[in-house]
Amino acid sequence: MVPETSLRAAVTSSDSAAPRRKRRPRGPGDQIRVREMLSYLAAALPIHTGAGARLLAVQCALRMDSQGRVRLPTGVLRSLRLGRDPLPWSELEQARWLRRTPTTPGSAGRVVVAQILDEMLFAPARPDRRSAADWALRMAKSGCAGTDDLLVRLTALCLAAHTDPSAGRGCAETDRIARECGLVPTALFPVLDRMAASLVSWSVALASGDLSWELLPKGDQCQQAVGRSGGGGCPEG
Repeated sequence: MVPETSLRAAVTSSDSAAPRRKRRPRGPGDQIRVREMLSYLAAALPIHTGAGARLLAVQCALRMDSQGRVRLPTGVLRSLRLGRDPLPWSELEQARWLRRTPTTPGSAGRVVVAQILDEMLFAPARPDRRSAADWALRMAKSGCAGTDDLLVRLTALCLAAHTDPSAGRGCAETDRIARECGLVPTALFPVLDRMAASLVSWSVALASGDLSWELLPKGDQCQQAVGRSGGGGCPEG
């Protein structure tokens, strides 16, 4: 008979020799990560930074690597309705938040390369950050409205980041939502009025100043957009 202690030692030795796959810890969910990024940008960027530059900054911050380098595909810029517009890039450069760098000859026209200058953002690149960038891109399309109004798109993203996904309702300080959109509160209200395609209602509590809202379900947003366009399908966001 082989002593039990020898068997136990052999099993322990075999287990320790086998490679173990380390579980990669997952960060916060997409919505929370985007909400935190919007809050950071509200403090990091000048208040006069435009909606297009803020939408661009969200994508750059979430897609950069651990050295702050970002390669933003031109397809993302088209989805943001920015195309080749140089103004959002110029605004972020003037704010000294990033600088564009030359692209390699093979990638010219397909990507824009930039270096983030705020070292507070530098962290190991994570797949869930890229997932959050994709989530932000979808939310900024403002349902099925297909609007080219960048301020409406940015506001839609901010509201989505603060909405309870199970109830479709949200509540936050009016000042906070306005800052994340680069607006003063009184300038936010007309934007909310322009969001009939995605908002059931919105209101501001006089006592607290909190903004409350309810989003239309995605299917209803699509139906409203189709009704206005007269088309037979959901317009591309």
